[in-house]
Amino acid sequence: MGLLSKKDSKLILDPLADNNPITIQVLGICSALAITAELKASIVMAVSVLFVLGIGNVVISLMRNIIPSKIRIIVQLIVVAALVIIVDLVLKAFAYELSKTLSVFVGLIITNCIIMGRFEAFALGNGPWRSFLDGIGNAAGYGLILIIVGFFRELLGSGTLLGFKVLGDPIEKSGLYAIGYENNGFMLLSPMALIVVGIIIWVQRSRNKALIEDH
Repeated sequence: MGLLSKKDSKLILDPLADNNPITIQVLGICSALAITAELKASIVMAVSVLFVLGIGNVVISLMRNIIPSKIRIIVQLIVVAALVIIVDLVLKAFAYELSKTLSVFVGLIITNCIIMGRFEAFALGNGPWRSFLDGIGNAAGYGLILIIVGFFRELLGSGTLLGFKVLGDPIEKSGLYAIGYENNGFMLLSPMALIVVGIIIWVQRSRNKALIEDH
C-alpha cells in the first residue's frame, strides 16, 4: 500500500489540473498578473503560498473545534498574517532584492482567496493530515500556473530565464538575435499575463470537455 490512499492523492493531484484554483476556480488571479514578469519572482511566490497554505491549513484544522464560529474569519486572518510575516522576514534576510521586487504582493497573500477559501471549505471540516495535503495540492496548482506564465513572459519578453540569457545577447546580436529576433516588450506588461492565463484555460478546457459542463 502506498503512502497515500487514492482519496488522499486526489487532494494533491486534482488542483494541478481538473480543479486548478486559477484556471478552473478563477482565484488568485491578481498575483498571477502582477508578479509573473520574472520566473524567479513566480517561483518565490509559489513557494511562499505553498508554505502559508500548507501550514495554515494544518493550524486551522487543529484549532477547528475550539474556534468560536463568530470570530473564525478573524482567527484565520491572524494565522495567515503570522505565516506571511515569517515569509516576508525570511525573504528580507536571504533574498532582499527579490523581496523588494515582490514588496506588497507578499503581504497580499493574506487576502489571497485561495488561502481563505481552503481554510473555510476544507480545513475547518477535516483533520490535519488531509488538510495539509489539500493545502499543498491547491498551492501547487496555483504555483504551477504562476511558473508557466512567468516562464513564457520572461523568455519572450526579456530573452532570459532566471536572469540567464538563453536566446542569445541582443546587444552583441548573438543566438536568435543574429537572425533578427526581437524581444516582445508587450510580454512584460500585466495584460499579457491575463492573455497567457486565458490561453492556458483554453488549452485545458479544450482537452477536457467535461470541465466546460462542470464549471
